[in-house]
Amino acid sequence: MTKRPLFLVLFVCFLHVAIAVCQSLLQSGPMAGYGQMTEVMLWVQTTKSTTVQFRYWPIGAAKKKVVSEKISSTAEKAFTAHVLIRNLSPGTKYEYELLLGGKLEKRAYPLRFQTQPLWQWRTDPPEFSVAVASCFYVNETEWDRPGKPYGQHHEILSKLVEKSPDIMLWLGDNVYYREVDWHSVEGLRHRYTHTRSFPELQPLLGSVHHYAIWDDHDYGPNDADRSYRLKEEALETFRLFWGNQTYGTRETPGVFQRFEWADVEFFMLDDRYHRSPNRAPDNEEKTMFGKAQLQWLIDALASSSATFKIIAGGNQMLNPFHYYEAFSDYTHEYRQLIDFIKQQKVRGVLFLSGDRHHTELIKLADTTFYPLYDFTSSPLTAGLGNPEKEINNPSRVPGTLVSDAQNFGLLRFSGKRTDRKITLESWDYTGKLRWSHDIRASELRAPSN
Repeated sequence: MTKRPLFLVLFVCFLHVAIAVCQSLLQSGPMAGYGQMTEVMLWVQTTKSTTVQFRYWPIGAAKKKVVSEKISSTAEKAFTAHVLIRNLSPGTKYEYELLLGGKLEKRAYPLRFQTQPLWQWRTDPPEFSVAVASCFYVNETEWDRPGKPYGQHHEILSKLVEKSPDIMLWLGDNVYYREVDWHSVEGLRHRYTHTRSFPELQPLLGSVHHYAIWDDHDYGPNDADRSYRLKEEALETFRLFWGNQTYGTRETPGVFQRFEWADVEFFMLDDRYHRSPNRAPDNEEKTMFGKAQLQWLIDALASSSATFKIIAGGNQMLNPFHYYEAFSDYTHEYRQLIDFIKQQKVRGVLFLSGDRHHTELIKLADTTFYPLYDFTSSPLTAGLGNPEKEINNPSRVPGTLVSDAQNFGLLRFSGKRTDRKITLESWDYTGKLRWSHDIRASELRAPSN
């Protein structure tokens, strides 16, 4: 057997070490955050402090590569970095690559983002699709409860990527804090880091624009409310790990936000930070969203001219036939919002929700108004629930219950400006379409509107 020269052995060893060091700089991501017509947020987490940059170019024009500003990831921010990509062209799809410490971090899957088109006064609104999901559980045996792993069928992530949605809405329980996590900032950061680093998640993060709100499990303990003692730290952790454009308002903290995509406006709500305990007296003081956030939502709906107005919350929003947490448990606040929508004849309202560990489409019919829908999509990878007590829910659209498989939702917006349509779909972890339901914009108008 021929011996290799010592210098060659040392060189190979050095090369292996260098590669390992380079690979170790990337903890999770990159992820595409919010996207506007001329700017996009890109996010990444590293294993230690280093410099972060992105190179990007219009698809098919690799010779036009541009390098972003340089940002440093630090321990203070859990080694996360948010890089704002500016001066982009509207309606353009881009490829991008990641530089850590000045060196290219190769990925085995496409990295892409896009800018929204300037269609107003020019064309019909563009067609686009939105993935929706909640209850994403990634197992960690050391800290999980004994017994069967709660996280299941993570292959659903590849099925989701195959749908090539333009954006994804995370509707809460996007990570699951364990008992060992929610008592310390380090615990909160550990759980987010562990879940965000899941290998099967990376292709989805890198090629779809992500927007998120929370529910109890990624806010604090089960059924947590405004009394959670680390809620400010939980909010800061959320901001570190997501790429939303806004979080609450200057006067009112939280994860709520509004944003537009084409002719659709999304109103993403925070159902935890200001929430009264579930067992608080059901009077005018009991609140899920808080007076300031509810007024923000009412004002936002009144000012919106969007064809569809999508209101997303962590808990179910409309279901009158339930045995667990729901917005309708907060009677005064619930009636205030629904009465406003009806009295002001707000067009195009559709609700989205998660939490329940089963999927369904709730429909509240009203002869004096248009029907209100709540599309609940759950779970993505967490364990399945048991909706046995609600099996004959008269408010459920027949055929829309999915309680035997992990699943995600898809919203497809299409049609000319004068005849827009939204198609709601539910897909399971095998890639099977469980149900589909069309709603035209013309159906979401009050009779005299």
